[in-house]
Amino acid sequence: MSLPFPEYEQYDAVGLAGLVREGEVTPDELLDAAVARCAERNPTLNAVVIDLEKEARAAIEAGLPEGPLRGVPYLLKDLYMLLEGVPITNGSRLYADLVPDHDSEFVRRYKQAGLVIFGRTASPEFGLTATTESALHGDTHNPWALDHTPGGSSGGASAAVCAGILPAAHATDGGGSIRIPASCCGLFGLKPTRGRTPFGPDQGEGWSGMSCGHAVTRSVRDSAVLLDVTHGPEPGMPYRSPEPTRPYLEEIGADPGRLRIGVVRTPWNGAPLHPDCADAIEDAVQLVRELGHDVEEGDFDVDYETLGQATSVLMAANVRANIDDRLAELGRELRDDDLEPTTRLIYESVVKRSAEDYARGVRRIHKATRMVDAQFERFDVILTTTMTSPPLPLGRLSLSNADLGAYGRDIATAVGFTQLLNASGHPATSVPLYWSDAGLPIGTQLIGRFGDESTLFRLSSQLETARPWFDRRPTFVTA
Repeated sequence: MSLPFPEYEQYDAVGLAGLVREGEVTPDELLDAAVARCAERNPTLNAVVIDLEKEARAAIEAGLPEGPLRGVPYLLKDLYMLLEGVPITNGSRLYADLVPDHDSEFVRRYKQAGLVIFGRTASPEFGLTATTESALHGDTHNPWALDHTPGGSSGGASAAVCAGILPAAHATDGGGSIRIPASCCGLFGLKPTRGRTPFGPDQGEGWSGMSCGHAVTRSVRDSAVLLDVTHGPEPGMPYRSPEPTRPYLEEIGADPGRLRIGVVRTPWNGAPLHPDCADAIEDAVQLVRELGHDVEEGDFDVDYETLGQATSVLMAANVRANIDDRLAELGRELRDDDLEPTTRLIYESVVKRSAEDYARGVRRIHKATRMVDAQFERFDVILTTTMTSPPLPLGRLSLSNADLGAYGRDIATAVGFTQLLNASGHPATSVPLYWSDAGLPIGTQLIGRFGDESTLFRLSSQLETARPWFDRRPTFVTA
């Protein structure tokens, strides 16, 4: 099958926007290219679950703003990201018929940048797990190995970008949900600092400050320009990150200097480290040394049980509040088929908690911020593997998995290096530097000082130049 604009996949979002500015291609032609690739590849992947092509055509016809990403096709994650007049399900049967009457602030900023939103990507129910499988939308498949997870909860976004449907897509991260799918799909993923990007107008924060929004991208510069167009305070925001000294795009290609990099090899939650992930750490350490950086061993002194309880109660309390608010909107009680089994257990777990437990949870994640901050008295950047295992087979991390013991062990391997940074609020990236002998990508996590995405962009850009990954693509069977 001949696809329109054959060169489309050779460009990142910044490159596509440049073609539009120079008059070499129109926004409609870029949308044609994205829609055609989605039609060809999505039936195999199940990455895009809500089609918004009609709305995208109407936005182009109405006239796009002259933003830095004018005309670039884009996808929104189907999770708490409102687009006026079009459905959002949050991956749950409980929300299957919700149509918001306004845009989220994030969406407003995307539109101002000139992005053309043509669909929604799959998420597990309420973004609660590190895979992208749901009773409502089914399983999303990893383009590198179709029987494996693309990660979660932004797995639909990552599968779509990995498959070449588009170069970048919206994603969110409450425990690793940008970095984990980026690792699973061989992409770049940045979790910004707490308070860097907006949650309004309906919320001031996500999961008590542990969640944030940004993107998964094929290039580092796309991540930088997307953060340029979305970051900044909004009314009601309870946290405000330090402002960058210059646009993030200007950090791409800039000399990071000789950095002090601390290597952490032990997951904060005690999860076992797969040999492939240990090899990925060693490979990354060798590369940063070759680039002239100083590397020393580091560690996180974390009370796993205490912090784990804190993050669990904060997450569960927020989930229960959202579900109860939705039930109030519907004017009914919770039904047996509204939620997936593990989601139901999370919902019910809150009744055993108290207001004091919630307050202690907030104090403990703030303590985690101070603990991680202390590491940066010695280091400029901290390096880990993103996950403690390669991508897992589908089914093991599903919220409908009947084996809760196995689910608990598997979710620990997914978040063993990521969730701590959601508690502390520090920025962190997953950089695609390593593939296992089985052909599965394994990301390297880089952690920066609070508010210092700039250093992460400079170092990530240096790594991208030293070991390019843009053209490393999977081959998979289309429907």
